[in-house]
Amino acid sequence: MSGMRTFVSASWMVVLVGIGYGMWAIISPGEEQRKELIKNLPESNPKRMEETRKRNALVMQALKEAAETDENIARGPAR
Repeated sequence: MSGMRTFVSASWMVVLVGIGYGMWAIISPGEEQRKELIKNLPESNPKRMEETRKRNALVMQALKEAAETDENIARGPAR
């Protein structure tokens, strides 16, 4: 009887995984929809991308300056 229970449990697990995969396949966008989404991302706009690069450069500069000092900059100016 234990073998039958194991077989039924394994079968249910396979069925549940199959249902999950089927739902994922139905919900996920197709190749054309994916290309359309990528085309409309804000990063595809050259002006927006340049702004992002500048902001990232400023953040990296601030992180570099913070790493080079022993002062705890999270607390604000030294008192």
